[in-house]
Amino acid sequence: MRRSLRAGLATLSVALIAGAASLLGSTPAYAATAAFTKVQDWGTGYEGKFIVINNTSSTITSWNVQFDLPSGATMGTAWDAVVTTSGQHVTATNAGWNGTVAPGGTASFGFNVSGSGNPLNCTVNGASCGGGTPPSSPPPAGVPGKPGNPAVGTVTNTSIALSWGASTGTVTGYRVYEGSTVKATVTGTSATISGLGACTAHTYTVKAYNGNGESAASNAASATTTGCTTSGFKGAAPYYYVGWGNPPSVSTVMSATGIKWFTMAFVLSGGGCTPAWDGSRPLTGGADQSTINAIKAAGGDIVPSFGGYSGNKLGPNCSTAAALAGAYQQVINAYSLKAIDIDIENTDEFENEAVQDRILNALKIVKQNNPGIKTIITFGTTTTGPNWWGTRLINQSAALGTNIDIFTIMPFDFGGGANMYQNTVNATEGLKNALKTAYGWSDATAYAHIGISGMNGLSDQQELTSTATWTQIRDWANSHAIARLAFWSVNRDRGCAGGGVVSNCSGIAQSDWDFTRITAGFTR
Repeated sequence: MRRSLRAGLATLSVALIAGAASLLGSTPAYAATAAFTKVQDWGTGYEGKFIVINNTSSTITSWNVQFDLPSGATMGTAWDAVVTTSGQHVTATNAGWNGTVAPGGTASFGFNVSGSGNPLNCTVNGASCGGGTPPSSPPPAGVPGKPGNPAVGTVTNTSIALSWGASTGTVTGYRVYEGSTVKATVTGTSATISGLGACTAHTYTVKAYNGNGESAASNAASATTTGCTTSGFKGAAPYYYVGWGNPPSVSTVMSATGIKWFTMAFVLSGGGCTPAWDGSRPLTGGADQSTINAIKAAGGDIVPSFGGYSGNKLGPNCSTAAALAGAYQQVINAYSLKAIDIDIENTDEFENEAVQDRILNALKIVKQNNPGIKTIITFGTTTTGPNWWGTRLINQSAALGTNIDIFTIMPFDFGGGANMYQNTVNATEGLKNALKTAYGWSDATAYAHIGISGMNGLSDQQELTSTATWTQIRDWANSHAIARLAFWSVNRDRGCAGGGVVSNCSGIAQSDWDFTRITAGFTR
């Protein structure tokens, strides 16, 4: 992790979040309902989640959700429940700590599935997951009952498919609403909404109707059409720090190396939940703005990095995920960003469960509000991959449906010793395996969500990454099609053999901008 160099300084596709999609039977379950959400779909499988809801005025002390997976689909890793399978039938009972659900409260569990198709024939505590209108609140005479919660099916650049559980009573048809506008009228329990724009978010409800009137609206389902792009985001983006280490001219570096993107350090708290460069410089109008203007004038762009090892960070200072997302959004809006990097380090953010979760939930909000943006998490590693805190971060990202695009490790100051190439590869393979376990991804998909952020020259632990070693790492990154390659930092990308670990040079013999030039050869 980045240590003494900062100490004392104020330093693809679909973003699909399906709405609750329970599968209904004909018998109402008033004690509890269970809503299924497809958190993420990667083509060969998906991450699912059930939310159990206590609809009564009495506490539930246990729950049991059962469902069938379609033929060809198999249950993978599950969490927050005890899950057993018999053929295609799945039974999930509460864990020891989440069986008690207060009136109006919820509990949840998540799981990965290999294959496609949503769960079928869902029951919770022996009754339909969809529940129904309690007997004390019947629908008006002759009006159909509330439809089952809609499930999102196939999503394209221009369309979203929905299906839902049938209403009780006599039904003439169903109307699909977006807000107060009817988007489709059908006689069955499915519809495809067409003519939509690419990478646009939509939320739908369904109402049944007959000659006596219209039912209550179903719960909402949300999805984003495909076709989201990042408008040329480049994964080759070394760190550049305006407030430290005799920062070089970005125009000079770009002209000499061919690099186009920089990861700009660091956005911190300027007081409370207000973002500021280094916690003291304004977002716009100052030296950082001038640097960004010069980068863009030369045909490049930037990824701002929030956090770092030192300084007063936004994660602990913003009291809620929504507030933290608002702080990130201020920076996104200031520079029309295509990507953001959350450099999560030290005990105040990385080794703090509450702050980890706040950051992940904030990034989930950012992704929902900016479907085309790349979200990056950067954190430390061991020589064999993420430590307990890093593994927790990855697992929580999957459990919360955060939809992080790139998980970047920092393979330095990690006991890498003399063989920084092999230990960097070993650490990256450990990250790949952690992502596969959490998300159920293939090797190729996991690599496509990985970044490496090294340290050029000498590290704080006197680990040596030479230009030859960095070239090896770059070539390995290209051959495995990872998503991002960065290093700390362009400010240090100048020679000073025997100079030790300092802010304005690498501590080794090299020509100016050698590491940046090598990084520019990263092809993603």
